[in-house]
Formats: sequence, structure tokens, C-alpha cells
Amino acid sequence: MDSKTVSSRLRELVKFLGTVKGDLANVTGPPSLLAPSSVVEVGHCWAQRPAVFAAPAHEPLPEKRSLLVLKWFLVALKSQLYVAGSPGPQAVSIKKPLNAFLGELFLASWTDEENKACTELIAEQVSHHPPITAMHVIDRQIGVRADGYARVEMTFNGNVNIRQVGHAMVHIDRYDEDHLVPLPDVKIRGFLGGCMYPEITGTYTLHSSGGYVSQVKFSGEGMIRGKRNSFEAKVYKKDDTKQRAVYTLSGVWSDGWVVKDAQTGEVLEMFKHDAVENEPVPMDIVPVEQQDDWESRKAWGKVLNGMAMGNLEAVTREKTKIEKAQRLMRAFEESRGETWEPLLFQSISADDFEVFHRLADGTGHQLADERTKGVWRVKDTQVKNLQRPFRAGITPLGY
Repeated sequence: MDSKTVSSRLRELVKFLGTVKGDLANVTGPPSLLAPSSVVEVGHCWAQRPAVFAAPAHEPLPEKRSLLVLKWFLVALKSQLYVAGSPGPQAVSIKKPLNAFLGELFLASWTDEENKACTELIAEQVSHHPPITAMHVIDRQIGVRADGYARVEMTFNGNVNIRQVGHAMVHIDRYDEDHLVPLPDVKIRGFLGGCMYPEITGTYTLHSSGGYVSQVKFSGEGMIRGKRNSFEAKVYKKDDTKQRAVYTLSGVWSDGWVVKDAQTGEVLEMFKHDAVENEPVPMDIVPVEQQDDWESRKAWGKVLNGMAMGNLEAVTREKTKIEKAQRLMRAFEESRGETWEPLLFQSISADDFEVFHRLADGTGHQLADERTKGVWRVKDTQVKNLQRPFRAGITPLGY
């Protein structure tokens, strides 16, 4: 893509964003700046390295388990935030995923034969207004699972500000241990410089029932100094009032970082995203022609084909068909006094989510369940017995 085209598209985007008031999360952006995937696929970042996901289950020391959960959290950030792009000098290094429609599903798995680990991802768009995506990742054999959900809120003030309202909870069966994981807020910067990129700033903490806290301070690139996507982190014992580090980490979450023993200064790991041993394993997914109508890649198939061919007219036409059909479905349900029910997730009362309140006590973490329509948890029995077709007689294009 030449520089003139890039500049034109960025001007188009800035002009478009400047006309939108309030939350941008459900707003459709210019087709040229859309990613060839839906929001429901974002959870692949948690699952695409099965060995990293399963590693805490093999570690007997609670402080090291916290360190390994922190690694999983950091490793996922690059593919989560650099959607349809990558760090570097590219003119447009990220794009906006397609807004998921209500009831949209994404099912996939990843198998690491060498490390004998296998992850499954189940994701569903459980609300459209406001947009809320629920996700479940599990390694059944090793006994590790992660459950999370997020309401995404977006505003524009020269940067695109993305706020994720929600959290993830990791559970390790072998130690009956839970880890509360935050979902960081993100800024999309670089409009004026012609290279959009994500940046996280602020401090976030991960809390373990094993008695350890992981604190991450994101700094990023400033006007005068600082490196893009930078961070520093430490793992410390929860009851240590001085918060003395057991392990320290520093580096760039989109590139690589160093892990050290805080007492001895010994380097324990030098992680690099582009190292062969750290590459994601291939994703296993049912061929599109065999997928259910509610599965993301089949539902958006004609839109994705239009993107692949560079046919923006087809992208707009096919995307509009789905969006219009969804509005008609909601109007039909309202006329009958019906409420859409998610297939694989259910909303529970915040009062019933004891593990969150136990881990979050005194930390400042809050559920904000009034903004996320409750706390979303997977229906385990429904997932285990899932068979196609998922919703007989109904497709995303109508009843």
C-alpha cells in the first residue's frame, strides 16, 4: 500500500471518528480499516500457546505459579492488541475487528504435541448493546481453565481510548488455586504520525489465592522519552507490607522481556516473541462449510471474502445485510416480549461470585456488574454436550 493511500485512509478515519459522539464500540468504521476477523476471535490470544497456558499446573511453588500466570497474561497482549497487524514501522499496524452480532460464536482448539498440552476456546457475544463478549479457555487433561468477559467502551479525543470492563479468572485444578487477572485499558495512538499502534499505561495487579501478587507498571512511549509498549513488573508476597519483589520483569510486551530473581539478580528467562520456540501453534477449527450458521467465520464469510479480494463494495453490502437482519430480529423479539438467551454462557449475580470477592478484597478491583449485565460464566454441561446445529430454525439473518 503506497503512502498516499495510507495517508488518505488515516484522514478518512480521523474525519469519521471526529463525527462520532459518545461510545464508539458499536460504531461501524470505514471498511478499509476493518480487520478480517470478529471481536469474538480475540480470545485466541489466551489459548494459542497451550504450553504457556498449562505451565502453572506443573509448578509446585506458588510464587512461580504466579510468575507463570503473569507470563501468560503478558504473552497474550501482542496478538490481542495488534489486530491484523504487528509492531514496527508499518503505516497502519492495527485494524478494528468486526463488531460481533448477538449470539455469534467462535470455537477453536490448539494442540502442542511436544508439550502434551491442548487448549479449547469457546467465545460468545452475549450482549450487543452494550457489546459484551464472554470467553472460556480450558485444558481438560491438565486441568487449567480461564473464564473472562469484557464490555468494551471506546471514545476518541485525538487517540482512541478503549476501556475494558470485566476481568478473567484462571483456575488450576491441581492446587485448587485461583488467579484474578485484569483487562487493561488501551489507547490507540499514532494518527498524526501515520502509524497507529496500541499503548497501555498505568498499573495493574494480578492476585492469586496462593498468596502472591503480580504488579505490572506499563509506561510506553512518551513525548520526550520512553519506548513503545514498555513495562516493568514484580511478583511479591501478598502479606509483605514492603512489597519486596521475589521476581522482576522488564521489557517490551510486544517484543520481549527479561525475568530475574530479585534476590540474586540471576536472569531466569529472556523471552522473545519472534523466537521459534515461542511461536503460537496452529489453530484447529472446523472447516467453514461444516460450521454452524452462528459460528463467526461462516456468518461473516461473504464479508471476509470481500476483504480478501479488496472489494469494499461487497464488504459493505454483505455486512449491512447481517446488521439489518439483526435489528429486525431484536424488533421481532421486543414485539413478542421475548429476551434473547445466550447459548453457552449465563449471567450470575455478583453476590454469588465468592472467589472474586475473596481475591479482590482490599485491592480496588470491582465487578461493575451493573455495566456488564451481571457476571458471565460458561455453561459447562452445555459446552460438553454441544452439537450442531446450535439453534435449529434460526440463523443470524433471521427467524
